[in-house]
Amino acid sequence: MAEYTMQEVNDLNHSGKTLLYPRMIIRRCCDTDELSEWMAEGSTFDAGEIRGMLHRLFTTMARRMADGCSVRIEGVGVFSPQLALKEGRERERTDGEGRRRNAASIEVGGINFRADKALVDEVNSRCRLERSPQRFTRHISKYSPAERLALAQRFLESHAVLTVGDYVELTGLGRTVASMELRSWLKLPGSGIDFSGRGSHRVYVKKREE
Repeated sequence: MAEYTMQEVNDLNHSGKTLLYPRMIIRRCCDTDELSEWMAEGSTFDAGEIRGMLHRLFTTMARRMADGCSVRIEGVGVFSPQLALKEGRERERTDGEGRRRNAASIEVGGINFRADKALVDEVNSRCRLERSPQRFTRHISKYSPAERLALAQRFLESHAVLTVGDYVELTGLGRTVASMELRSWLKLPGSGIDFSGRGSHRVYVKKREE
């Protein structure tokens, strides 16, 4: 039996409304050893053999993606490598100014995963939900979206970088919503906000004037 709660978040379309979304409560992570034990039940393989096959799957997937392939595991989904600039490298500009980025400046920054519908359907068919008495902390900002953007812009006038944690303190948003909103400012023309780094090391910076 899995539990869920209804979590309040700000509408990222900036309508000023608060929305409720169902969220499953993840109690713990099922690791490789436990997964291997579960897979071994009712099969002709023992858990050690399955761990070995999973490791072989890992190395083979890495080799194929390194060669420029996406990998599809039937019933599971598609894995595709995602490129990123190495830390400290500036993005190449469309106007031809600045340095061009060569292969030495680029690395695999992440792996995108798109779940197969069969996996989603299988999880859904087995899932039995009940509402949890646990309630998530409500994170409602007292500032409007325009005011939050202005706070971020003013912060970058006197600081070299803005982290998600900084934005949480500035705005009162929850960390997840704060991260999503910062990414939305990157796409907003005239926001004056850019980013540096990747993944958990991503920070937000003042956009350089072109």
